Amino acid sequence: MNSPPRTPDWMLERIALGELPPDELAAARARLAAEPDGPARLAALEADTRATLERLPPARVVREVAARASRKEAPSPSRRLAPAWGLLVPALATVALFVLARPDTLGDIGSGLTASGGSADTTRIKGLAPQLLVHRQAAAGPERLTDGAPVAAGDVVQLAYVAAGRGHGVILSVDGRGAVTLHAPEAGGDSAVLSPSGTHMLPRAYELDDAPDFERFFFISSEEPFSLEPVLAAAKALAEGPDARTAPLSLPEDLTQVSFTLEKRR
Repeated sequence: MNSPPRTPDWMLERIALGELPPDELAAARARLAAEPDGPARLAALEADTRATLERLPPARVVREVAARASRKEAPSPSRRLAPAWGLLVPALATVALFVLARPDTLGDIGSGLTASGGSADTTRIKGLAPQLLVHRQAAAGPERLTDGAPVAAGDVVQLAYVAAGRGHGVILSVDGRGAVTLHAPEAGGDSAVLSPSGTHMLPRAYELDDAPDFERFFFISSEEPFSLEPVLAAAKALAEGPDARTAPLSLPEDLTQVSFTLEKRR
């Protein structure tokens, strides 16, 4: 009798992070539990991450990043970038992202990063789409935000992506003042190389400025490389129009886009 296929490492990460739709997550957990070493692999992942958290508790990381950022010159009067927090996730999500965000697994998303080898198995999971995750620095630790969450000028947020099998992408934002900010890649004429599996943080956190009404982030992805020029042109046209808060970007059909909106408090 043949044994069931072994759950790949990237799926183990998905299970720990709880990123799958509820029905698929329950099925994946059941398959993992039926594997001879499945529960032990999940327990080892969680134990390794707990040890990492003991060495680098999130509260200490946040304090150190804030202190480091305060000593550096801001890149512009209204836009500030800081090094990634290390782990911007609560509870179980903290466990999974801490493992995924180590230097040897952080995906390449722009110049200056080392590309991850990733998993050899990058087949898309049925029903899993690209995702954009946003966490905010808070006194009690990183706080995962939901789409439409209220924020204020000066809040520091960290972006992360789930490529769901896509190998190339761009992350940018538009705001209530009509500005467009490119987050990944930070420069260049083409899309960034993504790690197709796992959850990957951008290398820098982002401080919200005083632009009114909203800040809306877009994650545009594709299986093939694509030029930044039409994407930025579409973002500029949207940012300057009346529907910037809700309308999609006008992009070719082969590009997948997801957005995440933060509502600015007055």
